[in-house]
Amino acid sequence: MKEFTEAGIVVPPMTGSLVDHLTESVLAAPQSVTIRRKGDDGWQDVTYGAFHDQVRAVGKGIAAAGVQPGDRVAIMSSTRYEWTLVNYAIWYAGAVSVPIYETSSAEQVEWILSDSGAVAAFLEGPKHHAVYEEVGGSLPDVRDVWVFDKDAIDILIDGGRVISDADLDARRATLTPQSVATIVYTSGTTGRPKGCILLHGSLMFEIDDSVQGLPELFSPGSSTLLFLPLAHVFGLLIQLGCIRGGVTLGHSSDVKNLLADLADFQPTFLLAVPRVFEKVYNSAQQKSRAAGKGRIFELAASTAIDYSRSIEQGGPSLLLQLKHGLFERLVYGKLRAAMGGRVSYAVSGGAALGARLGHFYRGIGIQILEGYGLTETSGATTLNRIGSVKIGSVGRPLPGASVRIADDGEVLLKGPQVFAGYWNNELATQEVFEDGGWFRSGDIGEIDSEGFLTITGRKKELIVTAAGKNVAPAVLEDRLRANFLVSQCMVVGDAKPFIAALVTIDAEAFPAWLEGRGLPADTDIAGLVADPDLLAEIQGAVDEANKAVSHAEAIKKFVILPVDWTEDGGQLTPSMKLKRSVVMAQWKDEVEALYA
Repeated sequence: MKEFTEAGIVVPPMTGSLVDHLTESVLAAPQSVTIRRKGDDGWQDVTYGAFHDQVRAVGKGIAAAGVQPGDRVAIMSSTRYEWTLVNYAIWYAGAVSVPIYETSSAEQVEWILSDSGAVAAFLEGPKHHAVYEEVGGSLPDVRDVWVFDKDAIDILIDGGRVISDADLDARRATLTPQSVATIVYTSGTTGRPKGCILLHGSLMFEIDDSVQGLPELFSPGSSTLLFLPLAHVFGLLIQLGCIRGGVTLGHSSDVKNLLADLADFQPTFLLAVPRVFEKVYNSAQQKSRAAGKGRIFELAASTAIDYSRSIEQGGPSLLLQLKHGLFERLVYGKLRAAMGGRVSYAVSGGAALGARLGHFYRGIGIQILEGYGLTETSGATTLNRIGSVKIGSVGRPLPGASVRIADDGEVLLKGPQVFAGYWNNELATQEVFEDGGWFRSGDIGEIDSEGFLTITGRKKELIVTAAGKNVAPAVLEDRLRANFLVSQCMVVGDAKPFIAALVTIDAEAFPAWLEGRGLPADTDIAGLVADPDLLAEIQGAVDEANKAVSHAEAIKKFVILPVDWTEDGGQLTPSMKLKRSVVMAQWKDEVEALYA
């Protein structure tokens, strides 16, 4: 058993709430811009003072509607300004926010609203209201529904005029570090989502840890464009950190417009899940190939990776510096320009990034700081910090947090950031805590002598072959998805004689691949799953993935599936995690055929 604790620099709060982070920023710099809000005429500045005034006005409206301190209020919306606004307003009214993914099904919405006991809900527009209408009749506790696209903010501000400043401040005063701030429901790869109870104190500690530990990101003059779902704890945490740290925050609700929004907003840092970084890389690779410059891109990519690795090995040679300088003009500068031109740092979480991508991005001038945590730990518990980075790891524990590796390899976590338990589920809460308050993450990992944590797989996802070999599928799957043609993949082989894989094709990358082979761009993937050229392309990706593992762990066979896996199809969660049991049930015949 190995354990590592980082000395604390932040004292867990004894008084106050997350609302204090906003009010303190207002007192310090009321005219500073905290949010840039996208409108018909472009990006409009919102100062701390103006934002705070609007939060209070909406908070009064929530109070006037009859929401009491401690009541739960749901938010179901894409990433937009109003989400941030009403989240703080809910807290100002003394209530608890319950985020819901905008892509959630009617059944999921019904479960979250009923399990949380929500008395009111914010919805974005007609699409979300239609989902609510399917189940609204079975939710008698939900008394009020406000729709952003139907003047919800104006209606609440108008209705809140009957609430005095003193009444609102009295509600805010009911909040302490032990008060429930939000109940975040896990996206649920198996079974129904569980509601994670996150306290004001846990989130305050987590945010101050992040802000003080990453001053290069969280400081006045910095900016970020938030496009991750705010129903995900990662997006929620960054949003709160920006308000606390003086970072100018923007929202982008449609990923189809993301590149245009990045060009306009020009953030200094980004946060994303690994799939976004993979997409940027694969898109650049694909465009280069289509323009007949594929060889140049491959050389540029390998040079970037070599340059990054040389940083850890005494620095780049003169020849490598010259090559890097050449590709800086030809390739790297253009890639950074596509992300707004000012991005120097990025934060990655939600899944493993992989050393290859980490080195590539550092080599082109963007340091990705990979971290690790769960909803149950208020977001990150470990993080690579500037000046303390080990690519391929998920960093060291945040100050005041502890990581332990159990005898069976499971990662155990402890600290003020760990959640209070699952809402209405005491049995599940007891199951995830060990003696001494250690939270069982369910992940398998290793800690080195410097305290850097590396995640090697999920405890429940470990594959044991017929020969008794333990295989962590994440290593292979991460490498496979690095190929521009691969969208999703799942390694199989439990109780089987060898390891195999199911692979889906990226519909966005497929037309360019077809064009390169003189085939119509609208050719259906289903008709080419046995095409020799396509099989050869995926075999190359498999060969590359196999370099990361031993012969016994390597993928011996694979099958290309005719359709991709999606959230709508039920194979992925809203946070893009794979529902392995669903995939196995849907494609059991294909799996069996691999071993026939």
